[in-house]
This record gives sequence, structure tokens and C-alpha cells, in this order.
Amino acid sequence: MKEMLKNTLMETLGIELIEADKEQVRMSMPVDNRTHQPMGFLHGGANVALAESAASIGGFLNIDPEQQQVFGIEINANHIRSKRDGTVYAKAVPVHRGGRTMVWSVEITDEDGNNLSVSRCTLGVVPA
Repeated sequence: MKEMLKNTLMETLGIELIEADKEQVRMSMPVDNRTHQPMGFLHGGANVALAESAASIGGFLNIDPEQQQVFGIEINANHIRSKRDGTVYAKAVPVHRGGRTMVWSVEITDEDGNNLSVSRCTLGVVPA
């Protein structure tokens, strides 16, 4: 699974896969020049990229990739707190796993367990 991250946006942002199975995906992302907005804080878009990446990997693990594929079709994010440096962690869990759509909830926290962002990502399940 980690090989899939090579040469992607996830590699560019420094996102790493910690754990992944059908019930939960955990990933990390550095807070540094790659993920900052111009004022030096963690960019909300980087949080969203992390959240959708975790949800998409979870969705992928719940399909037969020979027959189906998953794509993000909607994501929302509430940014609760920001950060200037360190590492953030995403935890994605399924809310709904259907034949045509999936919904994943993603919480992003920092090293101290502070909530930084919460997202809900809807994935479309389509024929391969």
C-alpha cells in the first residue's frame, strides 16, 4: 500500500501511511514549508488533502479493485485550530459503505491530541 503513495500529491506533501484496513486508516503529515499557507500556518487545503487521502485509501480497501474504483465526490472540513510546525495525524473511519457511495469521517489531531480539523468525505464507487 505504501508504494501507491509514490509520485503522488501525498508524497509531495510528506503524507505517510501509518495503518490501513477496512475499518480505519491512519496517516501523518508534517507541518512545514510544504504544507504552510503564506502566513506560516498549516494550510487548510493541506488538511483537506490529508483527509481525502485517508478516506480514499479506506474506500479502496473496501472494494474489489479489479471490478471497482473509488473517487472523492464531496468533502467538507471544519478547521478548529491551526499549527505552525510539527506533525498532524488523520484518522478516517467509515460511516457508510454502500454499493455506489461511501462516507468517511476524518479527524485530524496534533502530537498532543488537540483537534485541528474534522471532515466528512463522500466517495463514489464506480466500475473499473
